[in-house]
Amino acid sequence: MSNMGLLCPRPRTSRRPCRLEHRSECTDHPRRRRPEGVGSIYKHLVVVGGGFAGTKTTRALEHTLPPNWRLTLISQDNFITFNPLLPEVVGASILPGHVIAPYRQMIQRGDVCMAQVTEIDTVNRMVHYIGEGAGTIHYDQLVLSCGTNANLDIVKGMGDHALPLKTLGDALFLRNRIISRLEQAQLQPDAQHQRWLMTFVVVGGGFSGVETAGELTDFLYASLRYYKRIRPQDIRLVLLHSGDRLVPELSPSLGAFTFRKMRARNVEVRLNTRAVRVTDRGVHLDAGEIIEGGTVICTIGTQPNGLLDNIPAEKNGGRLVVNPDLSVPGVAGMWAAGDCASVFNAFDGKNCPPTAQFADAQAEQLAANIIARLKGEPTRPFRHRPRGQLSSVGHNKAVAEVFGLKLSGFVAWLMWRGLYLLRFPTFARKSRLFLEWNWAMFFPPDISHLGYRRSQRRSAHPSSVPIATHSVSAGIPNRTCPPNPS
Repeated sequence: MSNMGLLCPRPRTSRRPCRLEHRSECTDHPRRRRPEGVGSIYKHLVVVGGGFAGTKTTRALEHTLPPNWRLTLISQDNFITFNPLLPEVVGASILPGHVIAPYRQMIQRGDVCMAQVTEIDTVNRMVHYIGEGAGTIHYDQLVLSCGTNANLDIVKGMGDHALPLKTLGDALFLRNRIISRLEQAQLQPDAQHQRWLMTFVVVGGGFSGVETAGELTDFLYASLRYYKRIRPQDIRLVLLHSGDRLVPELSPSLGAFTFRKMRARNVEVRLNTRAVRVTDRGVHLDAGEIIEGGTVICTIGTQPNGLLDNIPAEKNGGRLVVNPDLSVPGVAGMWAAGDCASVFNAFDGKNCPPTAQFADAQAEQLAANIIARLKGEPTRPFRHRPRGQLSSVGHNKAVAEVFGLKLSGFVAWLMWRGLYLLRFPTFARKSRLFLEWNWAMFFPPDISHLGYRRSQRRSAHPSSVPIATHSVSAGIPNRTCPPNPS
């Protein structure tokens, strides 16, 4: 992450902003002017981490906090990513900028600080960060919504040879890798090498894996019209899943529907199959079989955020165990929600799954409980009735289970898209996403390789000019064939 200067006002009566200095505090947003003469009693609520939980909490609190409270959201990025739409970026159904929304366009009265939090001092109530240099922010109330990180060590060699899909950068990198494979296969005269280039293995048969496989299949077959030397039978896409059915979060009947649709789209589905090793040539399975392929995509494996290691509180699988009202027991002034918290749902007596639906619901209850605590009123335990789950399976098809109603096919796909369109912030971004989706339904996908090459100084010796360049975004040389399999 590049260091950025943060502009924020210090306690004052004038309106002149100042640049954040080392060991300084990021204070209130300019639009929330502090009443004169009450600088010493002005209190601070800090939200660490954006995502669904952090953003929803901040937006709920900015209109309900008492006037003597300041509100700050700290995030490593200055935008929220709608992760369920990342497979569509991979499949070029939508542009990368259409799955993100800047916090500053969503949060009107709070302050936004783009910085990386390095430590939380619960004794002195200080948040340490790195932005434009190192700094600290004092808090009176703290909300943790820092999520989880990808765990690429879950399978041997996965960190070195597989491509994760957790962030926008991952999606763009993977999109470029797929296009690079198409370009290389087009130039490859050897049939065996071409087959290796056009073999894609997706590890994980949950929501993310199924949606990625569906989008990837649509993109590959739709792109063949531009790659005349690649035949449909040269494409091989394998979906590996350790369970006995796909999308286990849904009912068995919808899992069976997903399986049939994947097979109908020429996706090779391997159930009850585990990947035990990933190499530069392919994937080794638990049964001893080796699937050779030029691209391995990882949609499994998460690990706790390292920021939680020094929090003196009970943890469950690395996630903070919270009270029923989402406060952290034993740590004064601290709350947690989202994927970094282990939250008990009073509705069904189970721990909440790490999904966007539950993160949103937790954020609403957390914001209400914080306001109740500040007013000296009793807080309420988290209680949420799940509305259901939806998943796209590609080719304008989806599966959905909403309030017990099971749907599949085109109607479920329209519902899936409508849901995310409604959840997207600001009318402008909803419109862009809607238009992009409709455009993709009638026109071929964009096969542009979005490389990011910087201009270089011309060498004084012409003979030293390289004859081949490397694509930063694809991560591989621009060559026509892979390494010799022997």
